[in-house]
Amino acid sequence: MIKFASIFPFLAWFRLTTKETIKADFIAGLTGAIIVLPQSVAFATIAGLPPEYGLYTAMVVPIIAALFGSSFHLVSGPTTAISIVVFAAISKHAVPGSEEFVSMALTLTFLAGVYQLVFGLAKFGMLTNFVSHNVVIGFTAGAALLIASSQVPYILGIEVVKGENFIDTWSDIFSGIGEINLYLLVVGLSTLVSSILVKLYKPQLPNLLIGMFVGGFVAFYLGNFTQTIETVGVMPAYFPPLSTPDFSLNTLKSLAPEAFAIALLGLIEASSIGRSIATKSNQKIDPSQEFIGQGASNIVGSFFSSYASSGSFTRTGVNYEAGARSPLSAILAALILMLIVFLVAPLIAYLPFAAMASVILVVSYNLIDFNHIKKTFSYSGSESVIFTATFLATLILELEFAIYLGVLLSLMLFIAKTSTPEIHTLAFGSPTSEDSRKLQSIRKSPLTQCPQLKIIRIDMSIYFGSINHIQKQISRIIDNQRIHHILIVASGVNFIDLAGMEGLLVEDKRLKKLNGSLYFVSVKSSVLEFMEKVHFVDEIGKDNFFEIKEDAIKKIYERLDRDKCAKCQALIFRECQ
Repeated sequence: MIKFASIFPFLAWFRLTTKETIKADFIAGLTGAIIVLPQSVAFATIAGLPPEYGLYTAMVVPIIAALFGSSFHLVSGPTTAISIVVFAAISKHAVPGSEEFVSMALTLTFLAGVYQLVFGLAKFGMLTNFVSHNVVIGFTAGAALLIASSQVPYILGIEVVKGENFIDTWSDIFSGIGEINLYLLVVGLSTLVSSILVKLYKPQLPNLLIGMFVGGFVAFYLGNFTQTIETVGVMPAYFPPLSTPDFSLNTLKSLAPEAFAIALLGLIEASSIGRSIATKSNQKIDPSQEFIGQGASNIVGSFFSSYASSGSFTRTGVNYEAGARSPLSAILAALILMLIVFLVAPLIAYLPFAAMASVILVVSYNLIDFNHIKKTFSYSGSESVIFTATFLATLILELEFAIYLGVLLSLMLFIAKTSTPEIHTLAFGSPTSEDSRKLQSIRKSPLTQCPQLKIIRIDMSIYFGSINHIQKQISRIIDNQRIHHILIVASGVNFIDLAGMEGLLVEDKRLKKLNGSLYFVSVKSSVLEFMEKVHFVDEIGKDNFFEIKEDAIKKIYERLDRDKCAKCQALIFRECQ
């Protein structure tokens, strides 16, 4: 059963379902289905696809992702960030809304799913831990402004060339101010105001859905006075029809780079949401399994008229707050959506583009995490740089490049932090204090140190990126302080590689020529095991490794220069007495 559960993770949580959990999941699923209806239509429009493709994606993707993912609350489906990247990637090759555009969108989805599935099977889930959440926050905030900019012309009735950059779009809008269509403006504002009022005064109601209906009624009334109000039109089908991505070599080659960017963004997005919800639900999620779930959902979805998707910030949060107990809630939401579409789909045909644009404006505003941005700029300069760079790159440069830039900056920040680990000099507390025999960092207070033995603690892994910094610190102790016995407290070292050990051996050989040495205490068992395996312990000397600090100091004391000890006034060790 364990083997099957690792391949089919839904077997693990399905056995835990009860009448109580099914009831809770049904209520959460119903809430999610109502919310995703207007969102999915809006997101498909952002992606340059016919509205029904958003519904297809919301019907198929959540089911597969829930079955093969690891999070109990993550809800996958169409998202704004992915949608805008899909539009940017394919609009270079085909006209938005055309059959060729749809075909390439499905191919892009398939390729992104393959990337994600491979990453999951290769257990690359842990890599998302090294990507700052501010990459997603910055990209999403930038994408929100791009999305809002692209929808303003629909509300004002101004002609703007699709696919233009942020600056050119607003330049066209200001140039066409005199061409504003007041009928479209009334429809848009009525939708926008009603959505906001419902959200403020009746937050338990589906404000976007109500706003769309209000806009539709206003447009229907104004239709007696003008013919300029365009509507979405009749959708051709209710259930997701079978589809086939374009597997021609030229198409695959042209879309492979964009698919990689979408795969990367989708994984970062889903993992970030999954982790944030897991901290509230106390659930341990498997990032690699989440990769598999996202990859499988995109691959399967590409054969059922679904476009690229990921985890949704909004729907996941609502799902958790609505009391979801298992991934069954996401599956039920998709099934309930199919039933709702039978009732609502005919009405969507009368939905004006101006009303949909206003709904997208509300969605775009909600995408910007103002609280997180404020905290970032208040407390972290490095994270602020990552956010700002990703945000500006999203607005000004290619969207794929913005994603890569954010990820690259995150990795650079991680490398910069780990390459300069904290190295604390330790000494015993004041004889008058209660912790007189406890080693403390001299940064807290000036403490007397032994002139012949330096005790340091390294608070990070010793690897090729950090060994140069560590060697410099050891060299300063040797050259500046003339201390040749150095005890390393390794309780904070979780990992050491060959380059790290080679660097320490160089310093140890130098110390031994000066009648000193390196010593190690409190080495973690996994680290010590690797040290023994590659004969590092033998080369340093087994007598230089200790489990307890008191034993280490007692043994090292025997190797100190007795002439210096006789003149020493520090007398900080018991042995000195």
